[in-house]
Order: sequence, then C-alpha cells, then structure tokens
Amino acid sequence: MNKDQAAILSGDHLAKDHLSGDYLTKGQLTGESLTEQPLTNDLFLLEEYFFSKPAQWEIGTGAHAVKLESRVLSAPMAGVTDAGYRRILRRFGAALTYTEMVSAKGLHYHNENTRFLLKHVPEDKPIFVQLFGSEPDIIAEAAAMVQADFDGIDINMGCPAPKIVSNHDGSALMDKPELVYDIVKMVCQAVEIPVTIKTRKGRRLEDNQALEVCLAAQEAGASAVTIHGRTAAQMYSGKADWDVIRQVKEALHIPVIGNGDVVSGAAAVRMMKETGCDGVMVGRACQGNPWIFAEIRAALEGREGFPKPSAEEVAAVCLEQAAFEVACKGEDMAMREMRPHIMSYLKGSKNAARKKRELMQVRTLKELELLLKD
Repeated sequence: MNKDQAAILSGDHLAKDHLSGDYLTKGQLTGESLTEQPLTNDLFLLEEYFFSKPAQWEIGTGAHAVKLESRVLSAPMAGVTDAGYRRILRRFGAALTYTEMVSAKGLHYHNENTRFLLKHVPEDKPIFVQLFGSEPDIIAEAAAMVQADFDGIDINMGCPAPKIVSNHDGSALMDKPELVYDIVKMVCQAVEIPVTIKTRKGRRLEDNQALEVCLAAQEAGASAVTIHGRTAAQMYSGKADWDVIRQVKEALHIPVIGNGDVVSGAAAVRMMKETGCDGVMVGRACQGNPWIFAEIRAALEGREGFPKPSAEEVAAVCLEQAAFEVACKGEDMAMREMRPHIMSYLKGSKNAARKKRELMQVRTLKELELLLKD
C-alpha cells in the first residue's frame, strides 16, 4: 500500500492541499485551511454580495437550527447516497448529506426495506432524511417517527421517475401548490427539526412552477428550499436554468439552495454569483467523485487549480467504501450494489474500459482489490 492509499484509508488525511501537495486533515477540512490563502485570481473577485456570505450558515432557527460548515451540500440520490457513500462525501467536504429517497407510506406500514434506508452512522451528521409521498397526514406521521434520528426533514417534490409521478408523488406535487402548503404545514407541526423541500423548475417542458411552489412551502413554515433548474420532463438532459433559481432567491427570505450542472468548483462559483443562492447542491457529478466537494470548497474560498486524485487515491477510496458496505450489508448484497459505484469511480480510466465485464461481475472484496491493483 502506498502513501496515498494509507493516508486515505486511515481516515485522518482525506484530500490533498493543491497548494502544498500535503493531505488535509479532518480538522483542516472543516474550513480553517481553506481560508488561509489570500484571493489571488481575478476569476474569484466576485460581487460584494457573494463575499458577504460567510462560510458557516444555518438552516432553521432556534435550538434545532442546523449549523453548516460550508455552502456545498450533496443531493439525495436513490441507489447512490447510502450510509457507505455519505460518510465519504462528508469526509471530503459535503456540509450536509441526505438519505436516499424514503417512502413515507413505507414507514407508515413498517416496511423493513424502507426502514433499512434510514440507517446512518455518526460520521453522516448533519444529515436530513428525504421523504416522498403526497398524503399530508402520512408524511407528517413518517416525519414524526424518524425525527429523533435526523437533523432535518426534506420532502421530495421534484423526482421525475414515472413510477413516482404516476402515484402523484415527487414532481407531480408541483401541479398542486395548495397541497404543497398542506404537506409542509402538517410536517412542520409534527416535528421540531427543520423542514425543507427539494423541487424543480416545473413538471412539463414549458412549465415554470418553482416560484409558486417555493412560496407555498415558505408560507407553510419551510426552513429552506432546493431548486433543480431542470423540469421533470427534461429528467437530467439539457441545460439547467439557473435563472429560475435567481427568481426564487429574490422572492424568498428563507435559504435557497441551487442544484443542476454544479460539476466543478468554477461552476459552483458561477451559480452563486449568477443566482445569489445560499448554497449549492451537487448531484450526479459526485458519483465516484467525492473529491468534488473539496474542490468546490476551495473554489468558494478563492483557491484555484484543485488537483485531480491519482489512480491510487481513487482505488483506495473505492475499496474503503466497498469494505464498509460489506460490513453493513454482507458481502453478496454489498458487492452487487457496489458495481455501479465501482464503474463511477473508474470512469474514464484504463481499468474501467479494459475490465468492465469483470468489474461488473465482481463478487467479493478480495476480487475487487485484485482487479484494482492490476
């Protein structure tokens, strides 16, 4: 095992400082080390309002407000952001993580598979649970059931998956702002922790429903909103419309988090500059690339040129996640579920192209270790 692998697997040294080449420790990655260097590049000399936003901020108010150490969050993603990957995202700089999408009705009926999605570890925190559904009383009941284990409740109002929308959940809620209000209101009354929503620009290609939906959520008591700048009909194609994020930010007094096409540190800076949003959320761009959070944090602090991880670093983190998944789920299930993660980690590498078939059939941790070494 080389120095890069040992540093990452130790859990104490997590990302390289792109100025010194040294590894950042957990303490440094909380923010201190990212503010030591002066701004030296005109690319990062942004408008005054951008620099008026301190790195640390809060979602919610009072005793249950969630204090965040930076303005970059990881998105909830089904099949991706389980406990094994969330702990890695937090280590590399995600200020807040979310569970995979959890069915409120599944919790209502005490479905064991649904409850499994709630599993998390101390390294996850702060963490929000994301619930989906369309019946206010059921979602409120589910929120009350799980609030003791989480820092906040997020309600999915943007999922474009046909099986979700056909059940009147996810992005289907955008057609009914009055129902959005009722859901958020009942959940806020049922819990003490912050309640947020994640939504989209609109449901159909021509729709722009985000402002009406977000105003309804704010009026009902939401502590923050996240907006993906695409419509549900776009799914994940085309370009995200950041202007809709700006429109919502200008109209609301609660925090607004921007999502969609945040694929690099420079993109995160541009989104905050162009929209005035309070934070950025990274989705698909972090699959197999937890380093993006350290890159964005550095960029938001005015530092450029974040280095790409070496092949050894990528392999070490991939193995670390796989080992954690095996410990949690057993080797058979864990390695089956790890296969898409493995391909995301190795995307574009010689190993991925040359050994795709073997990697997609890997059954044990030892097999994966040998494949990654070769």
